[in-house]
Amino acid sequence: MITRLTPQDAAFYRLESSSNPIHIGSLAIVRNTDEGRLDGEAALDYDRLVDLVESRLALVPRYRRKVREIPFALGRPVWVEDSRFDITYHIRRSALPSPGTDDQLHDLVARLASRPLDQSKPLWEMYLIEGLTEDRCAIFTKTHSALVDGASALEIGHVILDNSPSPRGLADDSWVAPREPTDVELLVGALTHLAAQPREALEVARDASADAFAMIGAAGRAVDSVVSAVRTAAIGAPDSPLNARTSRSRRFDVVRTDLGDYRKIRQRFGCSTNDAILAVVTGALRNWLLSRGEALIESTTLRAVVPMSVYVEGPDHDRLEPASEVSSFLLDLPVGEPNPVIRLSHIAHATEANSRGRRGVRARTLVHMAGFAPASLHAMSVRAASTFAEHTFNLVITNAPGPQTPMYIGGARMLEMYPVSPLLRNQASSIGITSYDGRVFYGLNADRDAMADIEVLAAAVHESMEEMLGACV
Repeated sequence: MITRLTPQDAAFYRLESSSNPIHIGSLAIVRNTDEGRLDGEAALDYDRLVDLVESRLALVPRYRRKVREIPFALGRPVWVEDSRFDITYHIRRSALPSPGTDDQLHDLVARLASRPLDQSKPLWEMYLIEGLTEDRCAIFTKTHSALVDGASALEIGHVILDNSPSPRGLADDSWVAPREPTDVELLVGALTHLAAQPREALEVARDASADAFAMIGAAGRAVDSVVSAVRTAAIGAPDSPLNARTSRSRRFDVVRTDLGDYRKIRQRFGCSTNDAILAVVTGALRNWLLSRGEALIESTTLRAVVPMSVYVEGPDHDRLEPASEVSSFLLDLPVGEPNPVIRLSHIAHATEANSRGRRGVRARTLVHMAGFAPASLHAMSVRAASTFAEHTFNLVITNAPGPQTPMYIGGARMLEMYPVSPLLRNQASSIGITSYDGRVFYGLNADRDAMADIEVLAAAVHESMEEMLGACV
C-alpha cells in the first residue's frame, strides 16, 4: 500500500536534523514481577515484549511502513510497506550497570533521545531497559512525529497497554511483506497524481526552492488558529535562556507529584486542574531563573505554547465527539510575579480567554477513549506547537491526561509514565506532563549544553508545589 505523506507529515520528515531529532519519546517504568510465575520470574522479558508488540502491529499499520522519496522531488514522499521489516531491529534490549539507579536510567534515555531515527527504516524504536532496582524495568519508545497524527496513525503506546494483567486477545495478523515499488513506479505514480491534481504541481514547484520550515505553511491549519497565533505573537517572545542554539546531545530528568495536590489547589481557588499545573510550572521556572541570577520584575513573562485538546459537535448536535486534532495557544507565564496566588489568577484568566468558544476534553472522557494512551496526545501537541514561528515562544509545555487506574504491559504493572517531547528549533527545553493512576509525572527534556542545570528545574517543581499548597491554607 502506497500513501502520500500529508503536507504536515512531510514537513516533520524534512525538519529532521542531527541537532533536532523530531521524535516523540515515552518512558514507562514497570514492576517486573508476576506472583503467578514461579520463583518471582519476570512478567516481561525481551521475547515477551517482541511477541506482544508484534501481535498488536496490525492496530498501528504505519509502524511497518517506511518513507520513500519521489525521484527528482516530484511530489511529497510516500509511505510504503517495508519488505524487509524486522521487528527485532526496532525493539532493542539494554541493561543498566548495577545498581541500576533512576539517574542512570535518565542518562541512558537522554543518550537514546539524542539519536535520530534511521530514515531508511520505519520511523520508530523501542528499548527494554533492564537492571533497575526494586524489580523494575523500563520501556523507552521513540516515534518520529511524521508518523503519529492522532487520527489515522496513533502512537504504539495505544496498543501495548492493557487494563488487566492478562493481555487482551486479538485476531491473527495476516500481514505478509509485499514487494516494494521501484523508483520508476514511484515516479510514474507521482506524475499521474500531478496530472490529476494540478494544484499540487504548484506546491512541488514552490517547495523545490523552499527550506523545510516553509513547508509548515502548507499544512492546512485551521484559519482561526492562524489568526489567534498572529494576534498573540504580534511581537516576539521575551528574551530567555530557554532560547539557544541546540546541540545534538540531550539531558533528561523527571518529577513525580501527586494529582491530589493539584486538586487541592483547584478546590481552594476554583480553577481547573490544568491551571494548577501551569501555575506550578510557572513557579518552577521563576525559581530556576532566579537560580541563574536572572533579573526579574513583576511584569517579566515567559511565553509558552500550551496545546489544548478540544471537542467538536457531533452531526446530530446532541453529543460531543473527541476532536481528531489538538489546537494550541500562546500563554504568557507570569514568572516575575512573586505571589503564587496572583500567578494562578493570571493563568486562569488567560486560559479561560483562549478556551472561550471551545470545549476542553476532560481527563475522564479521554480515559474512556478506546485504546487511549497519552503519548498520541503529546505527539499531536508537538505538531500543533510547530505551527508557531520559532521566535514567538520560549518553550513548549504538553499536558495529556492519562488513565487513573493501573495499566499493564505484557502482564507487568506500569508504575510511572513520562513523556519525552522533542526540542523544536532553538528551544533549549521542553516540558511534558502526564497524569496517571493518581500521580502527575513530568518529563524534562533539555539540550545538554544550554541546560546543564536541568536538575535545578526539576527540584524547583517541588518548591513551587510547596509554595502553592502553602497558599491553600
